[in-house]
Amino acid sequence: MINGTCLRNAIISGANNIAKYRTEVDELNIFPVPDGDTGSNMSMTIAAAARELSQLESDSISDVSQKAASALLRGARGNSGVILSLLFRGFSKGLEHMDVADGASLANALGLGVDAAYKAVMKPTEGTMLTVARVAYEKGKSAAAVDNDPVYVWSAICEGAEEALSTTPELLPVLKKAGVVDAGGKGLCIIFEGMMSVFQDGYIIPREDTAPAKPAPIEGDFFRNAAAEFDQDITFTYCTEFIVGRDPEITTSPLELRAYLETIGDCVVVVDDEEIIKVHVHTENPGNALQAGLKFGQLLTVKVENMKEQHRKAAEANEQAKAEAQAAKAAVLEPADPTEEIGFVSVAVGDGLHTLFTDLGCAHVVSGGQTMNPSTEDIHAAVLATPAKTVVILPNNKNIILAAEQVVPLVTDRRVVVIPTRTIPQGLAAMLAYDADLPEEENISQMTEAAKGVSTGQVTFAARNAEFGGIRIREGDILGMENGKLVFTDRDPVKAAIKLTRSMVKRDTSFITLIYGQDISEEQAEEVRKHVQSKAGNHADITLVNGGQPVYYFIISVE
Repeated sequence: MINGTCLRNAIISGANNIAKYRTEVDELNIFPVPDGDTGSNMSMTIAAAARELSQLESDSISDVSQKAASALLRGARGNSGVILSLLFRGFSKGLEHMDVADGASLANALGLGVDAAYKAVMKPTEGTMLTVARVAYEKGKSAAAVDNDPVYVWSAICEGAEEALSTTPELLPVLKKAGVVDAGGKGLCIIFEGMMSVFQDGYIIPREDTAPAKPAPIEGDFFRNAAAEFDQDITFTYCTEFIVGRDPEITTSPLELRAYLETIGDCVVVVDDEEIIKVHVHTENPGNALQAGLKFGQLLTVKVENMKEQHRKAAEANEQAKAEAQAAKAAVLEPADPTEEIGFVSVAVGDGLHTLFTDLGCAHVVSGGQTMNPSTEDIHAAVLATPAKTVVILPNNKNIILAAEQVVPLVTDRRVVVIPTRTIPQGLAAMLAYDADLPEEENISQMTEAAKGVSTGQVTFAARNAEFGGIRIREGDILGMENGKLVFTDRDPVKAAIKLTRSMVKRDTSFITLIYGQDISEEQAEEVRKHVQSKAGNHADITLVNGGQPVYYFIISVE
């Protein structure tokens, strides 16, 4: 039988395992656009459960599964993270009111999770992590009929998951063409394997430090490190470092140089060999130190830094960081009573886009988008902080819609509606369509239709080498996409934006909005606007917006 402690350790082990391999899972994503990749989303989602469980002492399997399910749901990021949370939510329902569980109970619980996940996805696609979860459950259920031992059953679940994963390329031709298996399915297998390690051997897979490796030392690092231990207290103003190329005719010992430097400063380090002398000293008279060095040969390198000025700037930066941290803490959203009739929450990243959505009437703009999908909890907090009886959520990203939809059952004191906007232009069109004089339902319908009538162009870069839709893509290529589909690659974001926008403009186009990102200058954006205007003529209004968004050089709205 599996008790609560064992399940808790198993989930923590699964979380550690996916954290260990999340980059490998991320790289299975077919489309090379930099986004909130599957491995990262699944890892961050289950990590939320691991944090909660690490502080839970209950030995009841019901308590543990419920705590995990709640944390997973609130921490869910991206579609893969939401599906993972739904699997565990069903799992917790199957283990409700139990202190321990046998193999059949584990399999049945997983089956409830699979049902919940399939129902949550509007158009379930086979060849994804849904397939992997379903086949794993079916294998587990069959195994339980033979042997009710939890280890035997979970072993069958893992085997079923791996078997299903291997079939995903046959079920989804796009996977087969790319020569990869489904990323979400792979992530699920890794989590199940991490759990198996505890069920079978009682071993929690440790969480590995994913920090970047320390760079190899470069020329001179030893010397700088030797001197660094002295750089704590500032008695003298100038940190002086230099290298002297030794004159072979000068036989004076470098110890005499060291002795002199100690009379004019502190933190003295003198290192020498047959060819050079390296010197570090803190002094008020760097010129005198250099003159002393010249007595031994020619100066090869010299560096003099004002440490007091550096310390002053560092102190200012530290105070600024503290102020920003305090401001961020003060900005924590507080729940608000629903006093108004309707309010709006949108998701966007970039100062310009935040301001734009706020100006259009959004009470809160949750920071997120590509590469940084917000969690269900992030969106939930923004909803509760919106003082309205009906709160409309605009996800503005296809990978955030499912997370937004999970907020609906979590809120009980107000109505929550998700308009499934898949892009920033769709979200903006929806907000522009809102009319305060119209009834609520009519407004929601009108906003939904407005979002559907917008064509979205995006100019970004390839995060990895790939071949997609017959187009060979190299890492760093500029990608031009129309409504989520890759249409061409380029080497210049400005040229790509001009080409993409011109191809999107039709005879009946009335409005064009060019939203430029943080890596595009105002001059570059204006160049795009001029070229687009020459193509569109005077029948289309063109608006230029500094969105400040990362990842996307340009986001283009055509109506």
